[in-house]
Amino acid sequence: MPKLIFLPHEDICPEGAVLDVETGTTICDAALAHGIAIEHACEKSCACTTCHVYIREGFDSLADATDLEEDYLDKAWGVDPDSRLSCQAKVAAEDLVIEIPKYTINMVSENH
Repeated sequence: MPKLIFLPHEDICPEGAVLDVETGTTICDAALAHGIAIEHACEKSCACTTCHVYIREGFDSLADATDLEEDYLDKAWGVDPDSRLSCQAKVAAEDLVIEIPKYTINMVSENH
């Protein structure tokens, strides 16, 4: 069972976290199921960028981003080559090290 290793984030996950997850689960769903409140303003429909994360290790194990995801990533704050939308990136067999960005382009947090 692969592990998701979330690096500490000042507000969302101050201690960091290590989660055992099933393959095929999206990073966003896994985080939310374990109490890590990643923003997801579009309700995980690939229509915003609030769930943007950096995959610091294990990026190549993920399926390629779709054209739609790439289009939205172009609009995300602080995007880099390791960026993915956590609502779209499904966990494969390899462990992932994930960093949640400090900011999103969401002006109002919905506190889902």
